[in-house]
Amino acid sequence: MSDAIKHECGISLIRLLKPLDYYQEKYGSAFYGINKMYLMMEKQHNRGQDGAGFASIKLDMDPGERYMSRVRSIEAQPIQDIFDRINLRINTSLKDSPESASDVSWMKKYLPYIGEVLLGHVRYGTFGKNSIESVHPFLRQNNWMHRNLIVAGNFNMTNVRELFDNLVQLGQHPKEMADTITVMEKIGHFLDDAVAKLYKQIKKEGFSKMEATPMIAERLKVAKILKKSSKNWDGGYAMAGMLGHGDAFVLRDPSGIRPAYYYRDDEVVVVASERPAIQTVFNVAYEEVQELPPGHAIIIKKDGTSSIDMIQEPRERKACSFERIYFSRGNDKEIYEERKELGRLLFPHILKAIDNDIRGTVFSYIPNTAETSFLGMIREAQNFLNKKKEEQILALGPEISSEALHEILDVRPRIEKVAIKDAKLRTFITQDSSRDDLVAHVYDITYGSVEKGDYLAIIDDSIVRGTTLKKSILRILDRLHPKKIIVISSAPQIRYPDCYGIDMAKLEDFIAFRAALALHKDRGTENLIEEIYQKCREQIEMPDTQVVNYVKEFYAPFTAEEISLKIAELLSPQDIKAEVEIIYQTIENLHKACPGNLGDWYFTGNYPTPGGNKVVNRAFMNFYEGKNQRAY
Repeated sequence: MSDAIKHECGISLIRLLKPLDYYQEKYGSAFYGINKMYLMMEKQHNRGQDGAGFASIKLDMDPGERYMSRVRSIEAQPIQDIFDRINLRINTSLKDSPESASDVSWMKKYLPYIGEVLLGHVRYGTFGKNSIESVHPFLRQNNWMHRNLIVAGNFNMTNVRELFDNLVQLGQHPKEMADTITVMEKIGHFLDDAVAKLYKQIKKEGFSKMEATPMIAERLKVAKILKKSSKNWDGGYAMAGMLGHGDAFVLRDPSGIRPAYYYRDDEVVVVASERPAIQTVFNVAYEEVQELPPGHAIIIKKDGTSSIDMIQEPRERKACSFERIYFSRGNDKEIYEERKELGRLLFPHILKAIDNDIRGTVFSYIPNTAETSFLGMIREAQNFLNKKKEEQILALGPEISSEALHEILDVRPRIEKVAIKDAKLRTFITQDSSRDDLVAHVYDITYGSVEKGDYLAIIDDSIVRGTTLKKSILRILDRLHPKKIIVISSAPQIRYPDCYGIDMAKLEDFIAFRAALALHKDRGTENLIEEIYQKCREQIEMPDTQVVNYVKEFYAPFTAEEISLKIAELLSPQDIKAEVEIIYQTIENLHKACPGNLGDWYFTGNYPTPGGNKVVNRAFMNFYEGKNQRAY
């Protein structure tokens, strides 16, 4: 993606089902779990650059012995920093007691971070400052082992105010109004309540306070706690948690917006945001990694038994389509094929833009995530040429000469790596006058890859703001002197903000919104903007379930093609010599390519939860009132 956007976080939960000395004997290290967690987090590093966190729980520790550890980082390389610190702590302890380096029971007792239940998180900050206090996992501590709660998630709630008020009505005093705090405290409240009731019940049965502790762990119904906690949540989430005594869970939202996958055998249960991470780290087949159903939780009890429990009634599946287009790593079997299909489906539109002149067209892509859709586009170009060649050969008949045959067969798509991203370049100067010149050099070109007068068709996975296109990419591509630059987006036009964990919160950031706004001004229909604003205002006090997305009316007067034409006009630098055309994926073809992920609210405004409509209307009001702030 040429316009980098911050997106959702990544989680990884590992539960070792055997004693630590089992892994020492079989795999040569009692740090098997820590090593696997490092790999799981690195394999999902694409999901979080701002921060990372790790927490672990040791089972069956004696009173007075530390059984929970946590470490978080917001350094430039947060995962590396975390595990450097873990290694330093462990190595320092082992250096002081070298004779204990092979004693697993000693290591479990005295070394931090080594444990049977492990939780990792990589973070992309979508709200607030990137401070260490914002980095997961979050910890809710208590002197009762069962009431300790560690939570990390890939989520965003649209109804934080409501959740906050619910906590206040319960008698709590939350330290801040943030979804991470409200979610954890909601779970914590019902956890406290469940533990207190079990304690009272077990005492009534005649057991002592000491005897109650293991019985609470055994009888605690995590599914029931999650059902009560998540009853009023409105958002997309994959929520992971660990309880102090060793129970663990991962809960997915009822619409399946945020992804979660799991694998289990007799040694381990592992849950993650991406399937390939599990496949690679644990060397298991695609078919062995399962998707956690929407509205369900995988719950691993302290005794190692695990179950898949329905927590909230699943709604219509609206799994995020941007996962398939861009966010997830492309080495997932299904995602790889879907991204190729996105490129393939665009080819007929490209063919029209180049006047069917494949000989005179150079095909390329904007690195690095658009490469797979580029392969699909080229495959379809080859299929098109094969049909043309067959027609030409059949038309010439059996008397065709060798020269004529070779002239036909030698035609193939001209593929070049035209744009190169300079990963080392950083736009560190904030003043616009100085910064723009630096932005213009973030990408470089391969000189000589395009002949003067060629068409240049270059694919990107999505065009969000268009800033990098206008200030960098189109300018440098124009230096190659093509007669026309066709920029192709494998995603449809992004028109609406996301409110489920991705940093796309303000309407005016989107080039599609700015294009529609320009069209309203061109046609003298600005009065519609005022009307939409008033409709949004009238819904402020309405229950979320009754709110209508009136921002759709902002785009309704225009076709997708009209908006694309205006986008091309807005993004073309004044001094550019080549004609510029921008082609977007259609909604229909998006659904055709990604049939299992029909969550398309970025493109259509069809939000899967009631809170989404409230957020988009608030975003429009912010735009109209000139408020430079997010809508949630």
